[in-house]
Amino acid sequence: HSNQPYSHYDPDTTEPISSGLQSLEELLSWKRSEANPFNVATVPLANREPSLASTPHRTLVSHDMMGGYLDDRFLQGAESDAPYVFYHWQYIDVFNYFSHNTVTIPPSVWTNAAHRHGVIVLGTFITEWTDGGKMCEVFLKEEESYRAVADRLVQIAHCYGFDGWLINIENPLGETAVKNTPLFLRYLTDQMHERVPGSMVLWYDSVLENGQLKWQNELNPSNRVFFSACDGIFTNYNWTEQNLEGMKAYSAAQGRLADIFVGVDVFARGEVVGGKLETNKALEMIRKHDFSTAIFAPGWVYESIPDKNDFRKEQDKFWSLLSDFLYVHRPSSPLPFVSSFCQGAGTSLYWRGQREVDRSWFNLDAQELQPLYYRETLEGEGWLRTQGCPEDAWSGGSSLLVEGVLPSMLSKVCARIFSLQVPLSSRVFVSLIYKPSPGVTVSLELKTADATLCTHRGVQDIPSDSIEPVALTEDHQLMRQFSQSCGQWNPDGWTVRCSQLELQGCALRDVCVSVQRDGGDKDTPFKCRVGEIMILDAESLSVPPLPVQSVCLYDVVWLRGANKLNLNATLRWRYPAQLVRHFLLSLIGRAYCPLFRVTELTVPEPPGLLELVVEPVSREGFRVPESQWGRRSLSYTEERTDQS
Repeated sequence: HSNQPYSHYDPDTTEPISSGLQSLEELLSWKRSEANPFNVATVPLANREPSLASTPHRTLVSHDMMGGYLDDRFLQGAESDAPYVFYHWQYIDVFNYFSHNTVTIPPSVWTNAAHRHGVIVLGTFITEWTDGGKMCEVFLKEEESYRAVADRLVQIAHCYGFDGWLINIENPLGETAVKNTPLFLRYLTDQMHERVPGSMVLWYDSVLENGQLKWQNELNPSNRVFFSACDGIFTNYNWTEQNLEGMKAYSAAQGRLADIFVGVDVFARGEVVGGKLETNKALEMIRKHDFSTAIFAPGWVYESIPDKNDFRKEQDKFWSLLSDFLYVHRPSSPLPFVSSFCQGAGTSLYWRGQREVDRSWFNLDAQELQPLYYRETLEGEGWLRTQGCPEDAWSGGSSLLVEGVLPSMLSKVCARIFSLQVPLSSRVFVSLIYKPSPGVTVSLELKTADATLCTHRGVQDIPSDSIEPVALTEDHQLMRQFSQSCGQWNPDGWTVRCSQLELQGCALRDVCVSVQRDGGDKDTPFKCRVGEIMILDAESLSVPPLPVQSVCLYDVVWLRGANKLNLNATLRWRYPAQLVRHFLLSLIGRAYCPLFRVTELTVPEPPGLLELVVEPVSREGFRVPESQWGRRSLSYTEERTDQS
C-alpha cells in the first residue's frame, strides 16, 4: 500500500476521486507529498484571442450545483446516463468550481476541459456561519497565520494545476481580523501571480471594512479596500441599474471596470434583474455599463428540467439567449487542429465510426475542442442549426449535427463551425469526415486572414477510398502516408475527404461546413453529421512517433470476489501528453493522461503472468507502431505477488 490517503479513492470502487478540504487544520496540514496525483490537471492553458488580459467584458461562470463533487468527482470518468456537461467554453473567460467545503479544489477533469479552451479555473475558499467566524479569528490574527493559509492555497493551486481562488468570507469579522484581510488578499494575490502566471484572486462582496457582514451588490467605499488588494470583485446578486450607474462613476472603479464581475444568480433568488430564461436581461444591463459578469449556478438549466435527456437542447437554448452579450474567443494554438466534437459524455463510446463500448459514460477529460453551437434563420423558410448529437459519432461520444432547410432562393449555405486564429504552414493537409444527407453536397470551407498575403495553389481533393494509380504525385504519397498512419479502418457510411492546400503567410480564421443543393430550386431539408475535422501541417505526417517510456506498476492490491481474483494497481508511464488523444490500455480501456488506477480487473487464478500494454493514439488519431508501445509484466503466485 502507498502513503496515499484513503480520501483519494472511492470507498466502494477504489477509483480515484476528487474532494475538498473541510477545515483550517486540514488546510494547514496539507502536504504536496500527500497530494492526490490523479487530481493534477495535465492540460496546460491554451492560447486564445483575445487573451484574458485584453478582454474588456469578461465572463465568469461559477459552477455551484447540488453541492458539487457529483459524478465529476470520478477522475477517470463514471457511468452516468445524463450528466451535466459544459461546452460553451468559447464564450467564457473564467470557470469557478464552487462548493461549501472550506477549500474547494476543482476536479482535474474540469481544469483540463477549461484549459483546452483557454479558460482559467478558480477554486473557492469559503468561511461561513459561526465556525467560519471562529476560523477567521484564528487565521487572520497576525501576519504569520494569514501567510500560512495563503501559502497553502498557492501550493494547492500550483500542485493541482489550476489558476487561482475566489475568496468568500460569509461571516462577520472582528477588528484585528478585518484589518488583516486586505493584507492577506494582497499577499495571496502577489504569491499566486508569482507561482502561476496569468492567475487570478477574486473577492466576493460580503464583509465590509468595519467587519460587518452586509452584501452591497456593488463596489463602494465600504468594500473597496478588498477590491484594491486583489484582482477583482464578484458582487452579490441583488443589484439594480442604479448600483451599476453608481459604480461606473465611482473613482475606485476607473480603469478597472473589467475587474468588477457583477453577479447574476441564474436561480433568480431574491430581488434580482433577470435570472432563469431571462438571464439575458441582466447581462444586457451589465454590458451596457461596461462591466464583467459572474454567472452563478448555470447548472439551473440541468436542475430545472424533469427529463435530463432534454439537457442539450435546453443548455443550447440558455446559452444562445446570452450569446449577444458574450464574446466569442478564438483558439490560437499552432497546428495540428483536430476535433471530433466529443462533449465528454455519451451513450456509447466510438472509435473510427465503430461502437467500442455500449454504455453511458461521462469523462470531461475526453472533451475535445468545442465548435460554435447556434441556430440561424435564413431567407424565406430557411434555417440552420448546429448541435452535438450522441446518437452516432466518429470518435468519442458525439458528433456535430449541421441541419436545417436550404431555402429555394439560395443554392448553398455556409455554417461556421470554428472561429480560430491559427497560423498555417505552407503545406496544409485537411480532412473532413462526415455523413452527408441526400440532395446536397457537403464540403469544408476555410477562411483565412488577409487574403492579399495568402495565395491558394492547387487544391486537390483526394477521395481516400480510391487512390488513382495514374497521378502518383507527392500529394498521393501524402495520402498513402495518411491511410497507413490510420491503420485498417472501414468508414462504414462515413465519407472521408482529404485535401492539400499550399499557402503563403496565412492565418486560419474560420472553419465552415458548406452545404450546396445538388439541383432544382425547392426548399431542401438537410441533415449532415460531421464526425471529425482535422487540419495538419503536411510535414507532420512523416514525423516518427516516440516510444512509451518508464512503465511502472505500484500500489498493488489483490481483492478476492465471488470465485474471482481482482487486481487493483496504479500504472504510470512517460509520454508527452500534448502528442496524444488518448492511450489504449490492454484489457482496460482508454486513459487520457500517463497515470491510471486499474480497478477491479479480473485476472486468471494464480500462478499467473499478466502483461499490461500502453498504446498511444496520436492527436491526429494515428496508431503508433507496436515497437513503440509500453509494456509491463506482473507475475503472481498464490502466496504472494511479485512484480517482474
